[in-house]
Amino acid sequence: MDLRFSDEDRKFQHDVRAWLATAWPEEVRRRQSRSALGRLTKEDHVRWQKALHARGWAATHWPKEYGGAEFTPTQNYIFDLEKARIGAPNVIPFGMTMVAPVIMKFGTEAQKKKYLPDILASNVWWCQGYSEPGSGSDLASLSTKAEDRGDHYLVNGVKTWTTMAQYADMMFCLVRTSHEDIRQRGISFLLVDMKSPGVNVNPIITLDQPKVGHQEINMVYLENVVVPKENLVGEAGKGWTCAKYLLEFERGNAYSPSLKGALAHLRRVAAGEATGLGTTLVDDDAFKARIDDVDVQIQALEFTELRILGALAAGQNVGPESSLLKTRGTELQQTLTELFVEAAGWYSAPFDASTGARDDTFVPVGPAHANGVAQDYFNTRKVSICPASNEIQRNIMSKLVLGL
Repeated sequence: MDLRFSDEDRKFQHDVRAWLATAWPEEVRRRQSRSALGRLTKEDHVRWQKALHARGWAATHWPKEYGGAEFTPTQNYIFDLEKARIGAPNVIPFGMTMVAPVIMKFGTEAQKKKYLPDILASNVWWCQGYSEPGSGSDLASLSTKAEDRGDHYLVNGVKTWTTMAQYADMMFCLVRTSHEDIRQRGISFLLVDMKSPGVNVNPIITLDQPKVGHQEINMVYLENVVVPKENLVGEAGKGWTCAKYLLEFERGNAYSPSLKGALAHLRRVAAGEATGLGTTLVDDDAFKARIDDVDVQIQALEFTELRILGALAAGQNVGPESSLLKTRGTELQQTLTELFVEAAGWYSAPFDASTGARDDTFVPVGPAHANGVAQDYFNTRKVSICPASNEIQRNIMSKLVLGL
């Protein structure tokens, strides 16, 4: 197996690096580093995604017939690698990489014409209405009901852990349109306008994001919400097929580019952080051994991803490997946040709910590298749970890989 990039791939990498040097503004990088949570505003994301759109790189996985870049798997990997190198964000996934592929495969021509251009141009923001208070990893038990009223559905229910719902214009939503002997049957895939009467968004305030407006996740209450029939994607009662197809895109991402970027930053932090003993953390054999161990694990994950890239380039589909990548990738994300907290020492602790600003008024306590490490640590606890817990992923691998 040849894992080397071709000359054409190297030229593409050079072009991406040159474009990113000016397209990802230094001013935004500085403001991001001064943010209490190290996060960007919706406006920042929209400007960034519109810049990508202008370059033709917003939808790297989309086919060209819909305005996408149609990158090869290797180009996608290189693109992610270069973005991670300078800290540029990925696109917000809910529209571009989650609902759009579903609309392309299962949607009507009218739906494609109505939704895809605005998703591509980042004119409309989406959120995901899957999980419910009693239905998370066991998603097929969902109970949000959509009653057929002739020319529309009347939707009632509750969705939870709905990321960025407070900003969303639209939500793609799994609802139950009938009760069948098999739970996966009778579920439908609807597109819900978030401005519809009866849609109410309530924030869920988490430890890492202590202010309303700064939080990521929400409860979405749907009370007698009218959804036109033309907002049904695919056939009624067969939304589980759409849901499974969407999750392939949600789980099938490469983790190693961002992990390598975070590890490089951790090494820089360790090289400059005094231990109080007249040495740096890289001189601490125990800490250095832990960094080296994570480095080896990331490299192993990277080679696995490159092997899968080769299979994709040959026209094969990602199968249970997506569960493997999700499990190992999220575990390594959590490990890195633990090491960042350890590197920051006591400076990781003093973050206060009253200083959760996202603007230049926030002054970090201690060294710059300690800014937000506790918040990232707490926030990253969730990645091994969503989408579908790592325990569920291991069940998938045991069945499809080991035949258990």
